[in-house]
Amino acid sequence: MSDLTPLSQSLEDYLEAVYHIEQQKGAARPKDIADRLGVTAPSVTGALRALHEKGLVNYVPYDVITLTAKGKRKARGVVKRHDALRDFFFRILSIDEKEADEAACRMEHAVPPVILDRIIHLVTFLEQCPLGGKRWLDEFAAFCKAGEFGDHCDQCLETFRQEVCQRQEKEENEK
Repeated sequence: MSDLTPLSQSLEDYLEAVYHIEQQKGAARPKDIADRLGVTAPSVTGALRALHEKGLVNYVPYDVITLTAKGKRKARGVVKRHDALRDFFFRILSIDEKEADEAACRMEHAVPPVILDRIIHLVTFLEQCPLGGKRWLDEFAAFCKAGEFGDHCDQCLETFRQEVCQRQEKEENEK
């Protein structure tokens, strides 16, 4: 199986669970996976067999489970998608953290790489841009809660208008 071969949403969830448990404990046990995902032991067994057949996990019944090198690469991709979406929902859209995490979990399986990359770039840009940054994100969060612009938005718009006028004057003077 190539690293590009898509997994079902369910198998991606199992792979992600093994990844996180392995990060915490060094290896996963079926009970850990069942508890994390809220599923039954037989479901875990079936998923582990499928992941083992695809070369993504080291699995022998009644033993610990670890990811193979290929499994780690695939799991990191799933985790990256999840984290990027969660961060976008929580840090940029000001969605409650638990709700953002749940939405990311549902959406991580369907977002094409080009859209995910653009979301990651947008988050980075908005956090680092001197015209946006933390203040901009805080203002957006306040706007979302209140449903309207705050008093200081008028001040911000006036400052922006003045900056545009100054740039226009400078350009005209340079001609």
